[in-house]
Amino acid sequence: MKVGILTGGGDCPGLNAVIRGVIRCTNSEFHGEVVGFLNGYKGLIENNIKKLDANADSGLLQRGGTIIGTSNRDNPYSYAETIGGKRVIHDVSDRVVQTYNDNKLDCLIVVGGDGTLSTATKLCNKGLNIVGVPKTIDNDLSATDFTFGFFTAVNIVTEAIDRLKTTAESHDRVMVVEVMGRDTGWIALYSGLAGGANIVLIPEIPYDIEKVCQKIYERKSRGMNFSIIVVSEGAKPLDGDVTIKRMVDDPTTGSRYGGVGNIIGDKIEEITSIDTRTVTLGHIQRGGKPTAFDRILCTRLGVEAVQMAKRGEFGKMVCLKTPNLESAPLEEASKTRIVNLDNQMILTARSIGISFGDQ
Repeated sequence: MKVGILTGGGDCPGLNAVIRGVIRCTNSEFHGEVVGFLNGYKGLIENNIKKLDANADSGLLQRGGTIIGTSNRDNPYSYAETIGGKRVIHDVSDRVVQTYNDNKLDCLIVVGGDGTLSTATKLCNKGLNIVGVPKTIDNDLSATDFTFGFFTAVNIVTEAIDRLKTTAESHDRVMVVEVMGRDTGWIALYSGLAGGANIVLIPEIPYDIEKVCQKIYERKSRGMNFSIIVVSEGAKPLDGDVTIKRMVDDPTTGSRYGGVGNIIGDKIEEITSIDTRTVTLGHIQRGGKPTAFDRILCTRLGVEAVQMAKRGEFGKMVCLKTPNLESAPLEEASKTRIVNLDNQMILTARSIGISFGDQ
């Protein structure tokens, strides 16, 4: 059996652990061969590969990033190239099929989030044997309980909150922590609960800045002269929209979120006159060593992806249905999962006094 693998979209703790699981299972159980396509779909388009033999998996379990690179720009259905001095965006999916056939693959394992897996779904319809693996720190894929990388990101944010809480308390400050998540608030919600935040602002619940300040005043009246606010980058005010850091010339994603934490921090200081500081954690959340939970999950996902390939279960994604691994059609897997207002995590947070800026 010859297996190809690519990692697409943003980087994420645990990518290398998945690659390791794929290499070891393919080699030890099926005496097969694994090749990695470099930099996501770009490697598949340009037939740029790296052989992943038994020696390639050493040290990968705890190593951050991905040894085969990744990209969130190179969609083969809207691929940007310079032709005759002009930038052209066109469909090069036939090149992907050619690369797949030239390498005589039995299966392609695609590790990615909603965008990467949506493209994988289209490629399945062109005859490629594909198995998906869910990856994103945002935890926003509908078919799986959790995506790998999510709990590592939550741990990183939680540790940051722990550190910021001591300095906030020392100076009687409000600390605003902006975290990733795009249009879903899973990272903010989980890390806010784990870190003991007082206010959590997520995209699914538009906030009222007056209600945010009301919570700060309420704490101050009880002698709590500091507050911790966790803000998802996609949070938006009532009758407002998300904060766009800048537009980019990218056929896949035209806008980059960022800056909502600064806007909220400035507004709080203007209304309350309380010293307010903002920290944007950014790509720190996506780097470094995966947690023990993610290392185990990644290993399981990598092994199960190979097992699915051997069984001929193509056009599907391996997913976690705690405690078991199951599979779901790629079309279902690539749908976005938001935080519902009746989610038990929301109800738990409200029960212990966390404000979402809406009441």
